[in-house]
Amino acid sequence: MMALLDLAMQGFSIFGFILFLVLWFMHFMSIVYVRLYLNKKSIDKQPYSKLAGVSLLKPLKGVDPNLINNLETFFELDYPTFEILLCVQDHDDPAIDVCKKLLGKYPNVDARLFIGGKKVGINPKINNLMPGYEGAQYDLVWICDSGIRVKPDTLTDMANQMTEKVGLVHGLPYVADRQGFAATLEQVYFGTSHPRSYISANVMGIKCVTGMSCLMRKDILDQAGGLITFAQYIAEDYFMAKAIADRGWKFSMATQVAMQNSGSYSVAQFQSRMIRWAKLRINMLPATVCEPISECFVASLIIGWAAHHVFHWDIMVFFMCHCLAWFISDYIQLRGVQVHTHCLAWFISDYIQLRGVQGGAPAFSKLDYAVAWFIRESMTIQIFLSALWDPTISWRTGRYRLRCGGTAEEILDV
Repeated sequence: MMALLDLAMQGFSIFGFILFLVLWFMHFMSIVYVRLYLNKKSIDKQPYSKLAGVSLLKPLKGVDPNLINNLETFFELDYPTFEILLCVQDHDDPAIDVCKKLLGKYPNVDARLFIGGKKVGINPKINNLMPGYEGAQYDLVWICDSGIRVKPDTLTDMANQMTEKVGLVHGLPYVADRQGFAATLEQVYFGTSHPRSYISANVMGIKCVTGMSCLMRKDILDQAGGLITFAQYIAEDYFMAKAIADRGWKFSMATQVAMQNSGSYSVAQFQSRMIRWAKLRINMLPATVCEPISECFVASLIIGWAAHHVFHWDIMVFFMCHCLAWFISDYIQLRGVQVHTHCLAWFISDYIQLRGVQGGAPAFSKLDYAVAWFIRESMTIQIFLSALWDPTISWRTGRYRLRCGGTAEEILDV
């Protein structure tokens, strides 16, 4: 019995050291990628005038304080040939007035408004986009959420990534500077934990895509059956990416982030969003149940126990030191996403001074960062357990029960 226990402890120790190497390799890889690639001016792979035409599908529902400003950035895109297809589900949605205002302000922009949607499945986003997709006239389709804002050259950057063997170009999600602690919490998450896993997966060839901003070849989607094929899923972005990958096409990440700038946000909304995403991941990829061991506090305990078992180091001292190293690494990652520096020498500067370059200080203080980081890390287990406890999700105005494999059924009020 003792021999089996010793063997189990040795195996757990080996697992702890492997976990240490994997997680810190992910830290290093994502930091280097951000510093050397993100927001670096992309090389023009074809003449500006020869860039392929793009149909922008914009799903809209409701109005938040930033909607008109976010939407207007798309009307100001510097791109040779594109159309904006504004899709609104309900005839009484106030977003219609916003769309009409912009259509009147930019009469020279090729833009159309589609109202009413088309019920083809349980996914409300797909239902909303169907008329626009059916009316799209260009070879490339860009699906971009309503809360995203762009720069004039964002689409040019994405189109330049759409080389001969690439079927999908996506942007790393991040969050614009906004006021309040909830905004800081979102920036900390989308600048630390999320890009670490998102970038590491894509660099290693794992197809990890969020549907906030995706440029895709329409003929590939049509080969898969068109948007209607993905209406049975809540996480349509995952299955669209899978359909493209299954047909042998590569993915590319834009050098510019997908800048989220929703005017409606709170800590409760952030937590609800994280729980919904966790439910979807667990439903589609059962291996996600192991996800908590990749989070700072749980990973530090496991690795600390392994270090204690092998080297007889104090577990709590190691735990605190490892969390501090993680905290600093996350700050370097966050500052890299924020200011888009490209020089490795700034790693040392960030580590020692914890300060940014090229654009000054972030929108929040170091104390705000520390508090938001600690709260975000502390929320991870609760978020995961909440996701396991209840298989239903609420999204937009509907409630859905998830099924194994990614499909879902709408829960109708009786």
